[in-house]
Amino acid sequence: MEPLRPILFHPHIPSIEYIEQTLLPDVYEVRTASTVQDLADAIKRLGIRGAPALGCAGACGVALSALLSRDDSLPEFLSGVRSDADLLRSTRPTAVNLFYGIDQVLSAIESSKSIEEAKSHAVDAAHEVIEADRRTCHAIGKTGLSIVPEGARILTHCNAGALACAEWGTALGVIRSAHESGRNISVYSCETRPLLQGARLTTWELLRDGIDVTLITDSMAAVLMRKGKIDLVVVGADRIVSDAVFNKIGTYMHAVCAKAHNIPFYIAAPLSTFDEESREDLVIVEERNPEEVRRVRNCITGPSTVPVWNPAFDATPADLITGIITEYGIFSLPRDLDTICQLKKGNKVVV
Repeated sequence: MEPLRPILFHPHIPSIEYIEQTLLPDVYEVRTASTVQDLADAIKRLGIRGAPALGCAGACGVALSALLSRDDSLPEFLSGVRSDADLLRSTRPTAVNLFYGIDQVLSAIESSKSIEEAKSHAVDAAHEVIEADRRTCHAIGKTGLSIVPEGARILTHCNAGALACAEWGTALGVIRSAHESGRNISVYSCETRPLLQGARLTTWELLRDGIDVTLITDSMAAVLMRKGKIDLVVVGADRIVSDAVFNKIGTYMHAVCAKAHNIPFYIAAPLSTFDEESREDLVIVEERNPEEVRRVRNCITGPSTVPVWNPAFDATPADLITGIITEYGIFSLPRDLDTICQLKKGNKVVV
């Protein structure tokens, strides 16, 4: 089956095509962002979501800004692109990959000697961010094979699949690679309240690929663990700091339960998701619209006046995490922090 590619950059138009994820699984629709504001709106409403995919979107958005610019002087051009980059940064403050993608293309632009050169460098850099993520996700899947036994029953949370990346996925990349290798695995997908990314997106992806998947509510995971029906947990990440992993709200709960039942708990994420110089108490966690909790898919689930607390992410302390599966190997925090830093700097390290 043709691989899912949720973001495509068309510099000749110029525009960005993306799968509108808020409509899945009912409707598969490809939409077009013709302006940076279009893209920002898509990111805010989670039409585009998932850490690596946000990195790709950020990179393409900066390149789109460059291509759309009509400024005649290089300083004015750079000022306009930086302004659009700031707009994109503001859409999802917790997702570090978004900033990574933006900065990769900005760096390419700011080293240019002319506007035309800047536009060319922007296109090349945006395409490289997408291609690098595709390669990285396949490498993460290959790395993760070592922790998936034959017949494994895997619990996952939210959507860390192809829809959250350029292709293949991180947590689902590990699952896909295990399935492709012939291992007889099965998956329990937590629904992931309040926006049901696990129910709507992860199950849709796995069914599409013919992978055995069962949907459960978030509150059912602990019971399955106690009954001995979960062999390992694999989830993605939106930001990894020196002492914790930020991922979709509900991840911490699963990590605590996995620890209580002696079940391995793994994070699957690219090196670009590491914010190794930061720590948990310095990260701003995005809080989203209360209506996401008061309603589910336009159905009322709570009184319109009830107060709501709706953080998008939670932090899982490092001591609850068995390992972090990356394109370079499996690491743990804080033990491997120096190795991670060296790898991010491009230094050769034996792992």
